[in-house]
Amino acid sequence: MPTAILRVDPDRPDPAAIGSAADVLRRGGLVAFPTETVYGLGAHALDRDAVRRVFVAKGRPSHDPLIVHVADVTGVHPLVSTPPDVLAALAAQFWPGPLTLVLRRAPKVPDEVTAGLDTVAVRVPAHPVARAILNAAGIPVAAPSANLFSRPSPTLAEHVLQDLDGRIDLVVDGGATTVGVESTVLDLSREQPLILRPGAVTADMLRAILPAVAFTANAVASGTDAMRSPGLLTKHYAPRTPLTLYAGEPSHVIARIAAEASDALRDGRRIGILAADEDREHLPKAAQIVTVGAARDLAAIAARLYAALRELDAAQVDHILARSFDSSDGLGIAIADRLRRAAAGRIVTVA
Repeated sequence: MPTAILRVDPDRPDPAAIGSAADVLRRGGLVAFPTETVYGLGAHALDRDAVRRVFVAKGRPSHDPLIVHVADVTGVHPLVSTPPDVLAALAAQFWPGPLTLVLRRAPKVPDEVTAGLDTVAVRVPAHPVARAILNAAGIPVAAPSANLFSRPSPTLAEHVLQDLDGRIDLVVDGGATTVGVESTVLDLSREQPLILRPGAVTADMLRAILPAVAFTANAVASGTDAMRSPGLLTKHYAPRTPLTLYAGEPSHVIARIAAEASDALRDGRRIGILAADEDREHLPKAAQIVTVGAARDLAAIAARLYAALRELDAAQVDHILARSFDSSDGLGIAIADRLRRAAAGRIVTVA
């Protein structure tokens, strides 16, 4: 059966449509809905069968845990064994918003959600549609990104349908997401707070509350052991088309991409290029060029990144050449993380 679609105004979602989505979730169905980061694929977090359906629909391995979304901080307490003292301060500053906290789990949280770990990842999303659904459903909702496993996350409802049409019950179309990359994941289950996945809530922001917070760039999960956080595989967020990432001084990077694209085009290969707006004039016109915004506008790049990767995939090119962006701090670190994983190890450092 094709997946049903409900279109709602993202600022004033229709209560009847929201109620229908909430009812599907309460009955154990799968509902894709927008958050401020990407579209999530929601299931009743305390319903083991519903959670298992998420893994089947996405083709997701069982050792990759899910993030549980709740309407407000009070919804976190039944899911965790001992809330840390800092929870209230973090919630007041960053929730609702793109921050996920890894905490010690309560026994009621199914192993299917946590990959059998003694921790659970939780967050309070900011998107009005997500918040309306959570409030109407009155349940915790486990929601990874609403895409096939390892593919670019969806930032539009049409992206969800490209991957999951017929695999899930319902998509609530609330338009484009705004942040565009997944939430920051902060592990509070250990002595030193540790950022497991970078996102729009940066280390500098967190240090105002947690001065000792640490971050290990390029964190990678190994083997088939349970992962502490989603998004830790070497290959993730990747288009089907092979992608090579070029890192270095921007003018040198663009010159290298232009030269390699020109050589490939002369050999009869179809080449896609992921670039900044201002790069286009320096690149071969015969290439399929998709831009993500001005190089300095990291918010625009993050919001556009996954849609651009999907657009290049749809163009059926043979190879994608992608430039890097400023990753010295802030949102640039998250963008760099996603591009590295999309490249799956194919990274060229340009001197």
